[in-house]
Amino acid sequence: MKLVSFQHGGSCHYGAVKGTKVVDLGSRLGSLYPTIVDFIARDGLPIAKSVVENEAGDFEYDDLALLPVVPNPSRIICVGLNYHDHISEANRQLNRTDKGFDRPMIFARWPESLTAHRQPIFRPKVSTQLDYEAELLAVIGKDTGRYVPADKALDYVFGYSCLNEACLRDYQKHSRQINPGKNFEKTGATGPWIVTANEIKDPENLDIEMRLNGKTMQKANTKDMIHSVAQVIEYVTEWMPLRAGDLIASGTMGGVGFARDPQVFMKPGDVAEIIIEGIGTLRNVIEDERI
Repeated sequence: MKLVSFQHGGSCHYGAVKGTKVVDLGSRLGSLYPTIVDFIARDGLPIAKSVVENEAGDFEYDDLALLPVVPNPSRIICVGLNYHDHISEANRQLNRTDKGFDRPMIFARWPESLTAHRQPIFRPKVSTQLDYEAELLAVIGKDTGRYVPADKALDYVFGYSCLNEACLRDYQKHSRQINPGKNFEKTGATGPWIVTANEIKDPENLDIEMRLNGKTMQKANTKDMIHSVAQVIEYVTEWMPLRAGDLIASGTMGGVGFARDPQVFMKPGDVAEIIIEGIGTLRNVIEDERI
């Protein structure tokens, strides 16, 4: 099933994509699952499948004002330096142990930094160094507790989406803490929907690509990640439990704009696309922020 969040009648709705239409699950199941996070946490899929089978659809997907796939997640856990070619182009190193590469590099984004498929990614007035990052996004489906082993970790994943984890490189480098550059408003695009985990045979073997104005800038396969989604969940739950609706951004591959010669940064009018096998295409146009 493909699930979307969208704005309608001044409120946030969620629904299932059926062909070119969307079945409004929030309107039908709101007494049981008021939000998409409630739907995810309380296993609304079995009821939703029955509803979707018997409904033609309420809205045309192309007409909807989409929201981030999870509009207000409690946590957005991001992995940095998770592909070898990105480590090389960034002139960084990972520590090695006798077991190979040690722990993933973790940082956080805030919900306000997210935007949606077909919505603009904003370039702020204080910087022109808006860079792209193609990533696989995992949506946690139920509370994990602590110490989840990697071989059980994907049981806690509800589904997957595309992420353009766009960032402001100069603000990222103001200090050793990269969070400022990663948290400008409406820079992290998610979409075009959540594909439920049962439809993704192997999240660690998906082709992923970033195109800017139709030109391929990044291309890899998720099997190239140093730390898999399962390993990231194992590591994070050593120090905190994850909750239903939490997001995990799994890191980007080589080809980012700041490492190119000459450098390439996104500017107003540019079209950014993230394409992931089995999920779809996330598309955003770059605009100057509306302040």
